[in-house]
Amino acid sequence: MAGIFKRVEKKYLLTAKKSEAFIEKLGDRIIPDEYTDYTICNVYYDTKDCDLIRRSLDKPKYKEKFRVRCYGTAKDDTKVYLELKKKWKGVVYKRRVGMPMSVAAAYLEDGIYPEEYDCQIFREIDYAIKFYDLRPNVFLAYDRMAYVVKDMPEIRFTIDQHIRSRKTDMDLRKNTPCDELYEEDMRLLEIKAPDSLPLWFVEIMDELEIRSSSFSKYGRVYQSRLKNDLESSQDTECVQQRFTAQQLELAFNGIAETVCVTD
Repeated sequence: MAGIFKRVEKKYLLTAKKSEAFIEKLGDRIIPDEYTDYTICNVYYDTKDCDLIRRSLDKPKYKEKFRVRCYGTAKDDTKVYLELKKKWKGVVYKRRVGMPMSVAAAYLEDGIYPEEYDCQIFREIDYAIKFYDLRPNVFLAYDRMAYVVKDMPEIRFTIDQHIRSRKTDMDLRKNTPCDELYEEDMRLLEIKAPDSLPLWFVEIMDELEIRSSSFSKYGRVYQSRLKNDLESSQDTECVQQRFTAQQLELAFNGIAETVCVTD
């Protein structure tokens, strides 16, 4: 199964208290999505020098990333999604192809092309993997609640918590312990809509002082690891530490500048 998604995504980093207040304020104007309360597991691929995420942190007009995603811990017959996510001038275009974990592993690990899933989207994915010489870089997971606006199902938003990652055992079939990104209970609100939001929705966000922020889960994990490397003067395999939201916000600006200087 292949598909293309086009939408505008806005992200907001919230405390648990503000996240709960937001849901309470929205009240009966929202309903749980058809799929809600689940865990998302991803393996993000990058070049050996992490060129994709480094370029993304520079906030260019165009950027792209590749990941393999599943819902919960995968088994060989679990459907996983190979996703090529592109962003151009604030609009997200996601191309993905679904296939069993065993077929995806044979392709990604052994180079066995899955002819039965051949299509234009998969050929784009295959080209990107070969062009950038991508390899698994970070396992990243989080627990998600998903909602839609009643009578406006095209407006969907999600709240992610317990964002966690690991640098080893990057296999979606393994349930190896991960490191939490934040010490405190922070939530990431993502609003996904094809167009503008209803006025009442925006007014609630304004009342709660919910402000949009530039946030990439993979980017923040990369930054926290890089910060550890720079501080400890060890190699890139150093163990990840956890940081508070404030510390990572400060690192976001400083580390991005450091990355630019070292290019």
